[in-house]
Amino acid sequence: MRLGQLTWNGHTTAAIFNHAAARPIPDYTLFDLICRAEKEGAPLTELADRLAITRAIPAEPMIPLKPREVWACGAAEDSSSGRPVVFLKGTARVCVGPGQPIGIRADSKLTVPEPELAVVLGGRGCVLGYTLANDVSARDLEQESPWFISSYSGSCALGPVMVTTDELTDPNRLMIAWQITRDNGVLLKGEISTAALDLEKLVEYMMRSNPVPAGSILLTGTRIHLPENAALEAGDVVTISMEEIGELVNPAMVIA
Repeated sequence: MRLGQLTWNGHTTAAIFNHAAARPIPDYTLFDLICRAEKEGAPLTELADRLAITRAIPAEPMIPLKPREVWACGAAEDSSSGRPVVFLKGTARVCVGPGQPIGIRADSKLTVPEPELAVVLGGRGCVLGYTLANDVSARDLEQESPWFISSYSGSCALGPVMVTTDELTDPNRLMIAWQITRDNGVLLKGEISTAALDLEKLVEYMMRSNPVPAGSILLTGTRIHLPENAALEAGDVVTISMEEIGELVNPAMVIA
């Protein structure tokens, strides 16, 4: 099932998506729906189908979920211990959805996009589904200080929808395509496979002595090493896409 959010009757509302149409779920955000499913012990997809209106309407997806917490994974080679590098990226405050601007820090000369698979979590680390993410990073500031974490306004884009685990059954057989467009021309593009991801290990390590709440997201990391000419400039457009999930498109702007 493809779950997400739209604007309906003036409110952010959860919905079941089918390409350019959706069935709104009145009176619920996706976070609300996840919380009710957790409380009732009901499958999220069954609850969504039961509560959604029967008539599909034309719809543009907005951010699929306002996450309680966003956790991120660094590259495995950053850890001499061999353990995953997992850190708190932020909360819903730093997140944007499709079409919204991602942030370039005013004090950074090398802010870069990082296309990633994002895991949507239920209670006790249960994986509910997957979406696309752009883990925007001020790479130069990270290199200057080992304590710097790229968490600021617009530093995490999510969308367009969450695909549940019953539909996307093998997260290790996916290809993520990405490109940066500048002045209507393609500056850089590429693809990355999810084959090397050990999602079970990443989620388990994140949850150790750390009861991350339902409705949180784990960004699973990227192995793309972008050159310095990949530094984002105001007006650039970053597109991240996956056949199974869709397309996440965001313009870039400087955040003062």
